[in-house]
Amino acid sequence: MKFGIIGAGMIGHFHAKAITAMTGGTLHSVFDLRIEGAQKLASEYGVKAYSNIDEFLADPELEIVTIGTPSGAHLEPALASLNAGKHVICEKPLEITTARIDQLTAAAAANGKTIAAVLNRRFHPGMTAFKKAADEGRFGKLTSASCYVKWFRDQAYYDSAAWRGTWALDGGGALMNQSIHTIDALIYLAGPVKSVQANTACLAHTDIEVEDIAVAIVEFENGARGVIEGSTCTWSKDGHPARVQLAGTEGSVFLADESFELWDFKNEKPEDEEIRKTLMKGQEAGLGANDPSAINFYQHQRNFEEVVNAIHEGREPTTSAAEARKPVELICAIYESARNGGKKIEF
Repeated sequence: MKFGIIGAGMIGHFHAKAITAMTGGTLHSVFDLRIEGAQKLASEYGVKAYSNIDEFLADPELEIVTIGTPSGAHLEPALASLNAGKHVICEKPLEITTARIDQLTAAAAANGKTIAAVLNRRFHPGMTAFKKAADEGRFGKLTSASCYVKWFRDQAYYDSAAWRGTWALDGGGALMNQSIHTIDALIYLAGPVKSVQANTACLAHTDIEVEDIAVAIVEFENGARGVIEGSTCTWSKDGHPARVQLAGTEGSVFLADESFELWDFKNEKPEDEEIRKTLMKGQEAGLGANDPSAINFYQHQRNFEEVVNAIHEGREPTTSAAEARKPVELICAIYESARNGGKKIEF
């Protein structure tokens, strides 16, 4: 399928690398309101550049659009793309409110097109093994399910663009921007959330509207309890990995980025030895923990391939709008709880 990219910034460059490497897709065009940005990225890959979105979307050869604009500016280009008869893959969060995500879902249905999200941290061998163990019930009664994103962004990061750190265009801070993939992984593995209570603050940055640290207590539908912690004010030399930890009456697994810190089950299976041999944690720095550009693109590649395969097979992709809605709903509930003094929010 022929891809076009909306947004020629850092994320657009990730998308271009992933599309070039993928099976089933080729890069066809780039759109950015800044024509010099569009031309720069397009020239690197020998494709068309546009600064007029109507002209970009009118191209009959264009089949699927990826969107890498600021979080709170996903709705308009995604709706325009769907209404122009293009499939859409949109960066995280799909949008910053569930109401906007529902608009996109409705538009995709009305146009007979696919709307999917970038949930790239689902696409690595560690997550595949973790999900298999959870689906097989290997934890017994799940009792604990938590995630931690203790990252760092300096003040220059927030000062680098006027939209950063704003409710309107960032949709939130450490949770909605940096932690959303890890929160998605937690729900993906542990299941639906029943209630949440939270506290947020901005402790280490100035002139931003949003939180740089948040802590929430979560109760899951299956009875498990857990903690969600996200921050952009926890410095370390190499950066802390993003962690997801599940434990129950028959097993415990702690994932740090793409590798395991712990893989321990009461009832061993043949694959456990191989997992411990090949997927255990070394001394790697956290992926994107201190530097947002230090992120591998291969997970984006696999995410894009999954969406293309789903389109060809006439099914919903595993990163559908319905899936992408879940972490946004939870993060918005955390914000609501924090605004109301830690009030318990029921789902």
